[in-house]
Amino acid sequence: MTINPRIAALVLAIAGLTQPAFAEPPLRCGHFTRDVLAKPEPRENPFPVRRGELINANIRSQPYRMLLLGDSLTERWDPALWRDHMAARGILNAGVSGDRTEHLLWRLDHGNLAGPVPQAVIVLIGTNDLGHGRSPEVAAEGVRAILVKLRERLPNTRVVLLGLLPREEAPNAWLRQQVNAVNRLIQTCGDNQAVFYADIGGTLLDGQGRLTRAMAPDQLHFSAAGYARLAPTLDRLIDALPAAR
Repeated sequence: MTINPRIAALVLAIAGLTQPAFAEPPLRCGHFTRDVLAKPEPRENPFPVRRGELINANIRSQPYRMLLLGDSLTERWDPALWRDHMAARGILNAGVSGDRTEHLLWRLDHGNLAGPVPQAVIVLIGTNDLGHGRSPEVAAEGVRAILVKLRERLPNTRVVLLGLLPREEAPNAWLRQQVNAVNRLIQTCGDNQAVFYADIGGTLLDGQGRLTRAMAPDQLHFSAAGYARLAPTLDRLIDALPAAR
């Protein structure tokens, strides 16, 4: 008689002999694609390497309550607004310009979670996956892989998953539509218990849904005026989080 190896692993796990290799922390969302993702990998250019080392040093040495994980949209926060809104709430900036999902996934196993267990982790990642030519499904799957890793490593920590922020001026622009497609997928991962999804990008848009150059001079990165729009919305989201379990 042939025994299904998954069933055999589960029987052994119940008996306390091993853990099922196929188990993963529960997420509300299923896989978004069958495509093979890029493997977690470090950055090689000197600037992101130094930035990653600085983040790891800060995580080991600075007090914080929460981490904000991301790319340049995290790293490049206006300093005064960061001090008054994010730092005031005990948030440590863990953004690296140019990071894609596989780079953040690598960082999670190489120092970004080596400090005190945070009460919450805020995640804003994936726009560079689209800029790298990946489909919304692949970008969303990269985000999902990060959520799985965070639930494995920080099972009692709240995860705030931010929708990708708007790109390009016109509502019907191609990259804007790609961003919207990613957000439609990853929003299904929010359960309002362990993973809290929020799309705060609308606060950056004018009455016609345009991302003006006053908010984003290059149609990707935000000015101080753009971050001034984002900060109060993110403040309210963070302040409303329930206490960690």
